[in-house]
Amino acid sequence: MMKLVNFLLTIFCFSAMGYGQVTSIMSYNIRLDVASDGENAWPLRKDFVIDQLKFYSPDIFGIQEGTPQQTAYLAAQLKDYKFIGVGRDGGDKGEYSAIFYNSSQFTVAEENTFWLSETPTEVSMGWDAACNRVCTYGLFTNKDTKEKFWVFNTHLDHKGARARAQGVQLILNKIKEVNTKDYPVVLTGDFNLEPTDEVIATVKNVLIDAKEVAHLTFGPEGTFNAFKFTTAVKRRIDYIFIAPNQVNVTKYAVLSDSKDLKYPSDHLPVYIEFEIKRR
Repeated sequence: MMKLVNFLLTIFCFSAMGYGQVTSIMSYNIRLDVASDGENAWPLRKDFVIDQLKFYSPDIFGIQEGTPQQTAYLAAQLKDYKFIGVGRDGGDKGEYSAIFYNSSQFTVAEENTFWLSETPTEVSMGWDAACNRVCTYGLFTNKDTKEKFWVFNTHLDHKGARARAQGVQLILNKIKEVNTKDYPVVLTGDFNLEPTDEVIATVKNVLIDAKEVAHLTFGPEGTFNAFKFTTAVKRRIDYIFIAPNQVNVTKYAVLSDSKDLKYPSDHLPVYIEFEIKRR
């Protein structure tokens, strides 16, 4: 009996030393506030989005297409959260790729936003893009465990193929530039690319698709629903990537919640839970 107890204690200690606290991260294109969406316009779905976020309570979530008023609304309604990031047209102008975080659990040591263009430190449009595009990032610290990790969040252009390819390379270069201490890295976003695209392969030369390494996966394959409730969601363009060999992804899900035969956005949020591997 004593040997069994010692064995179980050894297993417990090994497990406790191997991984840190579970952290949850979400990527969510909330669809901009535009009146032409009619019955799916933001004023009719914003409360559902808030309830959904409160229910899953991700530790950190990156949004895409958040207009200034939408971003401010999320911040006002989600009292436990703060956010980092600026609008893609500078300051509080244009859509945000903001990163929200539970400020009771995490702090941010460094933060920045850069433009996916030839002049990334300036408000600018890159290559063949149809819009200004940005990437926001921050270095987060868990207040309890002191674990540190980077989160990058972006929204690649919906038209410009060169802009997507060059934008991804800028992001990967920035990760290499800032991550001098080799902390875990998470990259979230709407990439406007399907998994077979060569630009996704470029990302996967450096990072790993969280779905491919998760112990448990759940939900539909696709993430873009176009507000078509009765059509199968098959087009996957939203992702969460992670640095290899640094985290253990326990869960991956695409969340297809609905209410009264309507989705809260034209994208389904992507959600993961992971544990940082202790050094």
